[in-house]
Amino acid sequence: MSDFFDERDNQDPAAREEALFARVPALLEKVKAQAPGWADYLKDVDPSKITDRASLASVPVLRKAHLQACQKAKPPFGGFVMGEPSDWSRVFMSPGPIWEPQGLAADPWRGVRALHAAGFRKNDIVHNAFAYHMTPGGFILDESARALGCAVFPAGVGNTEAQVEAMAMLQPAAYIGTPDYLKVILDKADEMGVKLESVTKAMVSGGALFPSLRDEYKARGVETYQCYATADLGIIAYESPSLEGMLVNEDLIVEIVRPGTDEPVADGEVGELVVTCFSDVYPLIRFGTGDLSAVLPGQSPCGRTAKRIKGWMGRADQRCKIKGMFVDPAQMNVLLKRFDSVDRLRLVVSRADEQDVMTLQVATSDQTEGFQKEMAEALKDVTKLKGVVNLVASGSLPNDGQVIVDERDYS
Repeated sequence: MSDFFDERDNQDPAAREEALFARVPALLEKVKAQAPGWADYLKDVDPSKITDRASLASVPVLRKAHLQACQKAKPPFGGFVMGEPSDWSRVFMSPGPIWEPQGLAADPWRGVRALHAAGFRKNDIVHNAFAYHMTPGGFILDESARALGCAVFPAGVGNTEAQVEAMAMLQPAAYIGTPDYLKVILDKADEMGVKLESVTKAMVSGGALFPSLRDEYKARGVETYQCYATADLGIIAYESPSLEGMLVNEDLIVEIVRPGTDEPVADGEVGELVVTCFSDVYPLIRFGTGDLSAVLPGQSPCGRTAKRIKGWMGRADQRCKIKGMFVDPAQMNVLLKRFDSVDRLRLVVSRADEQDVMTLQVATSDQTEGFQKEMAEALKDVTKLKGVVNLVASGSLPNDGQVIVDERDYS
């Protein structure tokens, strides 16, 4: 029997569903009364009639493009946040840009349950290598780990030698960060002749945990689990020791809809992940993540009874997560407009040495080494990520609408 976090882990699924939808009418009433953006967006919705999945499907999906437009028109939150600044502990800017607040409650992104399923326990020291700069990345599981009773070292990103030295001194039991970066730290430690044997468990997110990388960590004595999270919603789903799909977190309603529509698809069919959360500060109703997933049938062998999804299966659009950061087709358009000699761009994402690699193919009349270097610097400036630039002949890239191509194998 699995070590459950609490009785909700294995509650009756029908009871969970009934309890969730019993809260929906009050949530809709509250946001319409306290958040003008929601009041306008839901003006045609009668809260008293939204009592199950079928009726929830009548509520229009809120997608990031609409939210971003509302935030731009009425900064910073477009009327979709409740309360005053004293009701928020932090505010963040995520890629887009999208602005979001952090509430005052302990574990505001609901990650305690995920960490517990991954073996994190009270009194663990946790090395957190997510970024703490501008975005909520570092804070999401930092708050969760501390709510669980762990102590957190806020390592952030980069400065790998210092991170190795910190691990050697603090002897953390656990790692939090992107899947690739733990390997970077461990490889650097090998290079420095430093033994890092205290870390035996890890929770990763912000990118795919490829099977070969999970196996490599296991061989090093690290049991690695992943969670699916977004800056807007926090921890949406997480792995358990059974490693069969991801369990939908408590206090969330997850739907899978046909991309670009409001229409739910049948269980097992791949579509866009849509989430409803009950936050007191930043509630989101039928929020379209833009990510693809599918519902798995049955219940987890670990004994937890929550609905399961396959996890992240790509983007419903061409937006792509690389090294934990989203890269958007709009950013490629920014690059294109910077250079008159360029007629088309294509960003190809692949894997090498267990790390993400992005290669920008540039169709241009300027084939000089100087221009290649200038384009590489511009790519880093726009995406905040380093990439390889390949110059190809003007007119040689196909006119097929593909701006970002993800060639990584997720099997």
